[in-house]
Amino acid sequence: MSHVTEPRGWAPAPLLERESEILAIHRAVDELFGVSDTGSPTRRGGVLTFAGSGGIGKTTLLGEARRHAADRGCTVLFARGGEQEKQVPFHVMRQLIQPTFAALSEQERRDVLGSWHGIVAPALGLTASAKGRTAPDPQGVRDGLDWVVTHLAVRSGAPVVLILDDAHWADAESLAWLAAFAARAEELAMLIMVACRPDEIPSDAAPLRALMGRQGTRPHELAPLTTSAVARIVREALGDSADDVFCRECWAITGGNPFEVVELGMKGRDRGLKPHQDNIPQLRDLASAVKGSGLIERLEQLGPSTVRLAWAAAVLGNAVPIGIVGGVAALGDAQAADAIDQLHNARILTVLTSVQRKEVVEFFHPLIATAVYRSIPPGVRVGMHGMAAQALVDDGHGPTAAARHLLEMHPEGDPWVVQQLRRAARESFSAGAPDAARRYLARALRKPPEAEHRAEVLFELGSANLLHDPVTTINQLRTALEEPSTAPELREAITYRLAQALGHTGQLAQAAELLAEEARHATNSRTRLRMQAEQFKWNSVRVDEENSPARSRLLSQFAKRIVGRGLAERHILGLRAWDAALRGEPVGTALEYAEQALDGGMSWIDQDFGFEVPAVVALTLMYCDQPGRAEELFNTAIMEFEAKGWRGAHLSFVYTLLGYIRYRRGRLAEAEDFVRNGLQIADRIGHDIPAQWYAIGTLIETLLARGNVAEARQVARTYKLADGGFPKAVVYPDPQAVWGKLLLAQGRIEEAEHHLSTAGKRLDLRGTRNPSWSPWQLDLALAQVTHDTELAAATAAEAVVRARAFGASSVIGHALRVAAAAAEPARAALLLKEAVDHLDQSPAAAELAHALIDHGTALHTLGDPHQAAQQLYRGMETAAACGADALVDRARAQIASAGLRPRRLSSSEQESLTVAELAAARHAARGLDNAAIAKELRIDSRTVAARLSAAFTKLGTDRLGLGRALGD
Repeated sequence: MSHVTEPRGWAPAPLLERESEILAIHRAVDELFGVSDTGSPTRRGGVLTFAGSGGIGKTTLLGEARRHAADRGCTVLFARGGEQEKQVPFHVMRQLIQPTFAALSEQERRDVLGSWHGIVAPALGLTASAKGRTAPDPQGVRDGLDWVVTHLAVRSGAPVVLILDDAHWADAESLAWLAAFAARAEELAMLIMVACRPDEIPSDAAPLRALMGRQGTRPHELAPLTTSAVARIVREALGDSADDVFCRECWAITGGNPFEVVELGMKGRDRGLKPHQDNIPQLRDLASAVKGSGLIERLEQLGPSTVRLAWAAAVLGNAVPIGIVGGVAALGDAQAADAIDQLHNARILTVLTSVQRKEVVEFFHPLIATAVYRSIPPGVRVGMHGMAAQALVDDGHGPTAAARHLLEMHPEGDPWVVQQLRRAARESFSAGAPDAARRYLARALRKPPEAEHRAEVLFELGSANLLHDPVTTINQLRTALEEPSTAPELREAITYRLAQALGHTGQLAQAAELLAEEARHATNSRTRLRMQAEQFKWNSVRVDEENSPARSRLLSQFAKRIVGRGLAERHILGLRAWDAALRGEPVGTALEYAEQALDGGMSWIDQDFGFEVPAVVALTLMYCDQPGRAEELFNTAIMEFEAKGWRGAHLSFVYTLLGYIRYRRGRLAEAEDFVRNGLQIADRIGHDIPAQWYAIGTLIETLLARGNVAEARQVARTYKLADGGFPKAVVYPDPQAVWGKLLLAQGRIEEAEHHLSTAGKRLDLRGTRNPSWSPWQLDLALAQVTHDTELAAATAAEAVVRARAFGASSVIGHALRVAAAAAEPARAALLLKEAVDHLDQSPAAAELAHALIDHGTALHTLGDPHQAAQQLYRGMETAAACGADALVDRARAQIASAGLRPRRLSSSEQESLTVAELAAARHAARGLDNAAIAKELRIDSRTVAARLSAAFTKLGTDRLGLGRALGD
């Protein structure tokens, strides 16, 4: 519900014996302004937590914190958890944010939220979810909320203090966000204050426990008041004549609980009780009426209408408009007003004003609300929840507000209830709260729904559980398929989703069999084609596929008969392109099918078709030496995913695959950044999932290319790659081949050969023969050359044949370079020259650097020092640009040990440089960096880099050798 002002007529417990807590609050606020005990001017934020039992004074303390922060000019965001609202997703988050947006128009809200509007607005309750809208994942919503709060903090221009009271009753979605966001509080100079009852933190509320014990700190524990503090409160309420014995009895009765002490004092004053020891028996009678059964007895004395209104308020929760409370209590306006007055005078309910300027009711204290709620007879309580749900829907609060009440009702087959629960589930999905959606749909299924809607509810529930609990999803969707009255369109959708669930649980064979069975019974040709497309997709990633070549032949026949008229046809064409690339068919064949698949468009965010086929089409382009186009497709994917708030597995895959492309292009530092980002997202989602395997393999490959063997070994150890528990799905780069390559880099030759050979046999059985996709054969040859040159030469020769059959310059150059390692010097030099020629025409810069350095080394062995020096210097410069540090070190060592220098170019040779290139090179030879050269020549740094790169290539040198090459 909405944010509210302080209650009228509220008498808070005095802030006695809270000096240390108040001092902590004041210090924390001071640090927001750069004031600290150490005199440091740095503005600092942080997290401040308070814990204590009900009534101990947490709310009063936070009220003081709100007042103090506001007086200092801070922007204060406040929210309070509610016992009845804790199942409402983002209930706390909405309290924090909605007051800020209350005065803004819809357009102004859109302007403030920017591109995050569609992702976070449903979670914040600022707009209704659009029907059929693709749901963001929870992480995407949390990222959006991070941005919103950060933006509000910057926009306010003042330090921000975020306060959450009764955090033990906060909804799980808000807590998950707050616990993660707390890490940013210090960097944003934001103060987060949280109070809760530690003994009431739910067992599954790990984020709250983490928040309360953040960075190893303990919350401030609020202790009961001492006898002297209790005496002071009693004398303020009942007069200075209160004797010590009476006051001490007040302390004994209340246990020093501030709420109970204040309530007892107020009740005593209302009764005109004289505060003397003679009246202690009356004092004890009053105390029993403050809480528990005594409170309920006092409530019942106010009459049945007043009791019903209190019950209605307890059922509805905090800050509900008076009209709705009266309606649920079945009271007219006059009766409701009279009941509220009585409850206010009895210090049970009070009236507040919401941000929307509506009068709402709230209990004086949560302890009172809990006692009243628990006193309602079970049957009446269930009925009132039903009335509350209907009243909230009728008043325009929507199905989500009503859903928590519907959860309390008994199953009775009411179609309206089922309808509202399903609507609430859709809204929760749109808000990024799938857990809530699952609760609503599970209850809808228990109602139960009418027979014709049962399959629909099962499908919705199964879809909701897909990422959370795919095993349960499988059971629910199988049950949905068994429903006799399932419409063909729904049956088709259920089949696709069930195949996804089977695939996500490693049951790829079952997924393919399901699709094949449904395809056989399909009467619609479009449906049958779509089923076959899905079957091809899941079979293509099965490690245990019995006859992969047969599937390839069938896929080839399908692809010849279609032209890409719809998504199903384009997906088949995309899978055919990918299959051609994996099997090493000519580049032209793979590209032809990839172009057909892309003609007409392929969506990355179609939840029925998935993003796997667009991804493999992009990778096909990469393997065919068109990485620029592949990156364009992946950048489109990132934009589409982020626009939809998909920041989980989808985004992890794309970041990792972008990193894989950068790795293949030789931009190794960028590759490492992308892949680490992808792995971080995958780790956040879960372990042993495909997204994680992709990232692990690509990161190890990248680190090895950079020469960071120790770090690659640590990654393998962290993720237990050595344990051999490789995934059941086809993953690229192949994890076992990557492990073999890492073993080779560590010098563990025998182990490396075993794993590389095993991976090769497995891939060959599948017909996956392209060394561009998995260079296991090339790595195996490098392992074999250490002890058996003839065997290594044979292995490399076979890889060269496969590379030439595919025809991409990058893999031909790579294969020729490895073949040279097993050849005698003269033959090696020829192979390496050809390798350099091929790689010069490819985007594989790091592989080019490797071939250049190998070629220079071979030329020096053959007695051609001048040409050797040119190749080594060029290779070193290329390796340095790639971030291949180990290659750079190797080139330098070779140059130094051989005493090589690039020969000085003649005047005619220097004239091969353009005037612009020569000018840039001469400035570089003087020791100027690119920025200084740009300033000198009045051009931008990017142009300088391009001119220098051309000069280095023509001169066959690096920056260090320019002076010698130019004769300066």
